[in-house]
Amino acid sequence: MSELKVGFIGLGYMGRPMCRNLLKAGYQVTVWNRSRPGIEFALLHGAVEANSAGEVAAASDIVITMVKHGGDTAEVALGHNGLLAGARPGMILIDMSTIAPAEARAIAARLGEREVFMLDAPVSGSTPRAEAGTLSIMVGGPEVAFERALPVLQAMGSSIVHVGEENGAGQGAKLCNQVLVLVNLLATVEALTLGAGLGLDVRRVYDAVKDGAGGSWQFENLGARLLEGDIEPGGTVETVQKDLDILMDESGKLHMMLPATSMVQQLYNAVEAEGMGKKGHQALAAAYERLTGIRIADHASG
Repeated sequence: MSELKVGFIGLGYMGRPMCRNLLKAGYQVTVWNRSRPGIEFALLHGAVEANSAGEVAAASDIVITMVKHGGDTAEVALGHNGLLAGARPGMILIDMSTIAPAEARAIAARLGEREVFMLDAPVSGSTPRAEAGTLSIMVGGPEVAFERALPVLQAMGSSIVHVGEENGAGQGAKLCNQVLVLVNLLATVEALTLGAGLGLDVRRVYDAVKDGAGGSWQFENLGARLLEGDIEPGGTVETVQKDLDILMDESGKLHMMLPATSMVQQLYNAVEAEGMGKKGHQALAAAYERLTGIRIADHASG
């Protein structure tokens, strides 16, 4: 068992398998969560429960947060009975949520006043890779904190890159990642809808192109789920819309065009208007189904 004591806050659909992998790696993990199901899951796998974020900090050398919004990270870190209430100088907060770069910098500055380090370390890979411990993790923050935290990160991810010394660098890399994810998903939906419209068996189209130059993680994985009519979440439409809000805000500050990403956001607005905010990212296809009358799974053999 490692001598490092780890705290974990935010036991949702991503946080639970990440916490379990830390326990499997031999870390003593203290948890706190706003709802009981996540805590019960962690306790079942050997975690210890705390009564507040401050208690988690008091018991931990490194605390991981995996929450939804930047406001949630700020509340957990800086709010009443938050991490600062129990943190010791030298403690490291690893925020693995996706938040705005400026929010990461502001929280890190407040923690730094108490000699607490922060790493912003958002992830890519969705639930299956969280379960396998093979997430891609992009990290911003001080090198000294990164080196200390690296073994903990390696229990959850297979690709871990220190993007830069400045807090917010990891969040910036995550925004770049999301452009690629979402534009590739848009292309996946368009390609499969086109194949169906041409009267082709889209399962054979999928097999024909997935290993070619047009292939992508989105096509291979979420495309496969669309062939089955499966729009249940790994990550949800609501979550990706939060990321899109950050993306478009940052591009606006830079006066930079992101036309394909902007189109994705408009299509997701239509999906949410249909009451599908809790469905998976691949529910983007529902907007095309409404526009074209074509359901991809209806044109897949088997």
